[in-house]
Amino acid sequence: MELLVLYVGFILAAYAVIGNDVIQTLGTFLTSNNKTHWTVLWGYASAILIGTLLYGWYFYNGDVSYDRLDKIPLPETLNWWYLIAPLSLLIITRFGIPVSTTFLILSVFSSQQLIEKMVMKSVYGYALSVVSAFVLYLLIAKLFESKKSIDKLEQSNQKKFWIAAQWGSTAFLWSQWLIQDFANIYVFLPRDLSVWELVGSIVVILLIMAYIFKNRGGKIQEIVNQKVNTRNIRSATIIDLCYGLILFLYGNYNSVPMSTTWTFIGILAGREIAINYLLNKKQLKNSYKLIAKDFAKVNIGLAVSIFIVYVIQLFKTMS
Repeated sequence: MELLVLYVGFILAAYAVIGNDVIQTLGTFLTSNNKTHWTVLWGYASAILIGTLLYGWYFYNGDVSYDRLDKIPLPETLNWWYLIAPLSLLIITRFGIPVSTTFLILSVFSSQQLIEKMVMKSVYGYALSVVSAFVLYLLIAKLFESKKSIDKLEQSNQKKFWIAAQWGSTAFLWSQWLIQDFANIYVFLPRDLSVWELVGSIVVILLIMAYIFKNRGGKIQEIVNQKVNTRNIRSATIIDLCYGLILFLYGNYNSVPMSTTWTFIGILAGREIAINYLLNKKQLKNSYKLIAKDFAKVNIGLAVSIFIVYVIQLFKTMS
């Protein structure tokens, strides 16, 4: 029974985490390359994932989470109620709510002290993302995000450069996101994976990714599609690069897991305000509403996470 919970838990967590979180990193990539066949995009993302996974497994002695599970040991007994968290995440994702998988999945296995550290790191990450994106786009919005500049790009020879730049920024961002979120995916498995466990987990993840890529992201993708110019390849490149740099500089500051969802929502919020402030003030009110809606969804996800963790702790006490 315990072994069944372990492997079912991993499969559910992998599907739920990738389905909910992958759009943060690959959403703009899928949107701006909507004319490219999904298998090409899937193959590219898969190659980066395998490389990042193998690097962590080799240099961290079998721990593919890059030490982010170092303070979150695998319980000696895995009871059925541990599956409540990934199952809940799976259901929430179907409704298009960008819940923090870090809070929902890892909190079930973590101490209260570590949960507090994860929450604080995520809140600061959100604030840093909003401010960074806002300042950045105040400086570059007129040059890169105006209708005139986008039309000019379409007619110039620069598009090939920006296509290459976007694929490069996607590779950088995707690898940084994986380093943060492998902990959420692999929390049900041993901290030192054997070769066969590693290979088996890669096959499962690649199959899940293939399904998501074929469906072009699903419900969570709508959050990206609603924002200004996200289908423009230059806009997508800048979003990815900004997000990747924050994960690289702030996310790797220490090994405490953080919510990449909050960081992603923060970047989109800061960007949206800056662009409409400079280029389309009439849309500012609508931007605030959209941002408030996204933030509300994230907080709903946090509230659900806390409730589910409470329920699981109740089961633990009763057992």
